[in-house]
Amino acid sequence: MQDKKKNIGHLFDNIAASYDTLNHLLSLNIDKSWRKKSAGMLLPCDKLLDVAIGTADLAMEIMRQKKASEIQGVDLSAEMMKIGEEKVRKAGYADKIKFELGNAQEMRYADNSFDAVTCAYGVRNFSDLDKGLSEFYRTLKPGGQMLILEFSYPTNPIVRFFYNIFFTYILPLVGRLISKDKSAYSYLNRSVKEFIWGEDMVRKIESIGFSEVKYRPLTFGITTIYTATK
Repeated sequence: MQDKKKNIGHLFDNIAASYDTLNHLLSLNIDKSWRKKSAGMLLPCDKLLDVAIGTADLAMEIMRQKKASEIQGVDLSAEMMKIGEEKVRKAGYADKIKFELGNAQEMRYADNSFDAVTCAYGVRNFSDLDKGLSEFYRTLKPGGQMLILEFSYPTNPIVRFFYNIFFTYILPLVGRLISKDKSAYSYLNRSVKEFIWGEDMVRKIESIGFSEVKYRPLTFGITTIYTATK
């Protein structure tokens, strides 16, 4: 897993062309509502940093809801961002959403640079979660808001049963057939199952120095929104 995480940019480069299609297909388009709810929980701000911006779905939803005046995106996958840049241009946000190739665990931005930091489905791919969260904290202005949208593990035994079948068999198979990548969606399956969630994630965020840490499970706990303040 650690070797995969060290080459995560390359992994997402390989599946970039089919990433959006698979996201919407495999979630039955529910992933769109998750991003809408996430953006809706943000307070309006000027400068926002979107870590692991990828194909820019969250960033564009934030703009649609007028929750930020400008967004700086950073990601390790150049191919994902190429798709994101095209989507942003077509949506008319090219002057408000910017992209930069970079490592979320070693960002070049100055301390206290942003009013808000967001990250959708990126933190579980960090090779060093503490370092990544510390960078979120460092680049945020005092009083700034952080929002993380990430997969989690359902607690209901019935939901968990079907969830395990989906993530163990269906997701890797469909992902492999559509993306033509034999390993990417098997990795994504493992990365979800082996990542912390719920109260454990809250304690991890608090250990970095964040306050007012809260979490909101969505769709039977399949995904979770975490919010915090610097």
